[in-house]
Amino acid sequence: MRRVILPLTAACALTAISNVTAHAHASLEKSEAAPGSYKAVLKIPHGCDGQATHTVRLEIPEGYVGVKPMPKAGWTLAVEKGDYAKAYKLHGSEVKSGVRAVTWSGGNLPDDFYDEFVVSGTLAGVEEGRKLFFKARQVCDDGEVSWHEEPAEGQDPHSLEHPAPALTILAANGGGHAHAAHGGQHEVVKVGELEISQGWARAMLPGQKAGGGYLTIANHGTAADKLVAATSPAAGKVEIHTMSMKGEVMEMRPVEGGLEIPSGETVELKPGGLHVMFMNVTEPFKEGASVPVTLEFEHAGKVEISLPVKTAMGGGDHSHH
Repeated sequence: MRRVILPLTAACALTAISNVTAHAHASLEKSEAAPGSYKAVLKIPHGCDGQATHTVRLEIPEGYVGVKPMPKAGWTLAVEKGDYAKAYKLHGSEVKSGVRAVTWSGGNLPDDFYDEFVVSGTLAGVEEGRKLFFKARQVCDDGEVSWHEEPAEGQDPHSLEHPAPALTILAANGGGHAHAAHGGQHEVVKVGELEISQGWARAMLPGQKAGGGYLTIANHGTAADKLVAATSPAAGKVEIHTMSMKGEVMEMRPVEGGLEIPSGETVELKPGGLHVMFMNVTEPFKEGASVPVTLEFEHAGKVEISLPVKTAMGGGDHSHH
C-alpha cells in the first residue's frame, strides 16, 4: 500500500472549543480488548495542515476478522477484500478471507472538527499482550497524513510523529465467573461501580426478526445508576423489556425511563422477566455465534459487551413478538 507523509507547515491542533482529547494523533476509542467481538472506532482529530479531510482509509490488521464497516451519511463507502495469513474460526465456521481495508471518501471533515469511522468484527487467534495496529490515512485536497508508524521494542509510541492507532489484546475470559444455568458470558465486565456478568442471547429461528438477551448487573457503588439505552449492530433497535402474564396472555413492554440499578443490589435480566429485546434483527442469531451490544448507563457511561448465543427452551420465546 502506498504511504505518503507530507510535511506540515503548522501544527494541526484542535480549537479550544473542541471536545476531542488533547493529543492530536489518530486513535482508537477503545485501545484494549479481549478476543471476541470488537468495535473499532477510529478518531480522526484534525485535517492536513489546516485543510478539510475528504477521504479516510483504514487497514484491517491480521487477527481482526469478519469485519463490517459502518456507513456514514455524506461519505461513499468502499471495501477491499483479500486472504488472511491463516484460517480462523468465526461463528463456528472456518474463514480464510475477508475485508482487509475500508475507505470512506467524498466527505468533508473541516480541520476545526473531528469525526469517528467505525468497523465491527471479531478478534480471533490473537494472544494476550499482542498489539494490533490499525494503520490509517486521511487525504485532503493538497496533501495527506499517514498514521502508520509502529514503535520499536521498548520505544514510547508517543515519541513517534505519526503513530498507528494500536489495540492491546487482553487475556481471554479474564476474571471469569461460572456460566449461568443457560450458559453465560465467561467474563465479568466492569464499568464504574457496576459489574456485568452471565450474559447470553437466545438462538433464533430462520426468518425471526426479534430476539432476547439476558445478563446480570451488580451495583457495588453507594449511589443508584440506571441503564438508559442499548444498541447493537446486529439489530435495528434494542430496548429493555419487562415480561408479565395477564391471565393467560403474556405481555412484553419496554421499560420507561430506564432500568434502575439500586445501590448495593443486583438486577437480573432473565427469561420470563426483564430482558434485552433485539428488534429488526438483520440475521437471526445462531448458536455458537456472539452478539455485540453497547450498554449506556446514566452515571457509569457506555460499555461494550458480547453475548454468546445459546439454545434454550422455556419462557421468553420472542419468535412471535
